[in-house]
Amino acid sequence: MKTIVFITIVLVSGALAGLVHGTVNFAIVEPYLDQAIGLENESLFASGEAEDTLEFWAEYESYRIWQKSGQVLAGVILGLAMGSLFGIVFALSRNSLPGKNDVSKSIILSGLMWLTLYLIPFLKYPANPPTVGDGETVVLRMILYVSFIIISGVGVVVFYKISKKLQNNKKYFAIVGYAGLMIVAFIAMPNNPDEITAPMNLVNEFRFVSVLGVSSFWITVGIILGLFWKKFDKSSNLEYS
Repeated sequence: MKTIVFITIVLVSGALAGLVHGTVNFAIVEPYLDQAIGLENESLFASGEAEDTLEFWAEYESYRIWQKSGQVLAGVILGLAMGSLFGIVFALSRNSLPGKNDVSKSIILSGLMWLTLYLIPFLKYPANPPTVGDGETVVLRMILYVSFIIISGVGVVVFYKISKKLQNNKKYFAIVGYAGLMIVAFIAMPNNPDEITAPMNLVNEFRFVSVLGVSSFWITVGIILGLFWKKFDKSSNLEYS
């Protein structure tokens, strides 16, 4: 596949998947954000850090309108970045992925990346609504979360390479090794430093819809890139390497 074709289908796939992600977030995540921010505002009023005035609510509504209007755009921008990563990984691993065609291979890879880069880290550091989290711990929480993603991502690459050197009846050792690594990471790495003070039903529902939102991206990017690859790889005389 020609490089320009590769870049185009990767960016378009990522942007379209990001558009879906942003739209899903706007539809199902934003209502929970409204609830969480409402509780946060009540806490500010009770503590005296803010006053329940018309001026406050005017500024708040203006901010939320701006924030909501950027939800879809943010999804597209994130989709471009993650879609690029996904396209590169697919190009490098396509020949060794299971599946009968590029669409099935792409979907399988998107599922694997969803599992290792999102779901497993999410189980250790799940998403929380705005009412959960101290502003002073933002950097620490980001470091912990990104570190866990790196451990998971590097771990799956290392054990995948190990599996390539193992006989077919011993390849499960690589899966066991990766699982062992992640169990150690779960135990060794500290928990989220912030105490959950918001109602647990709100927190759990927010986490659930957050998973749905991110999952919509990985499902979509896998399908779209696979379809594009299947179409344009046939019409190209050059194989991407």
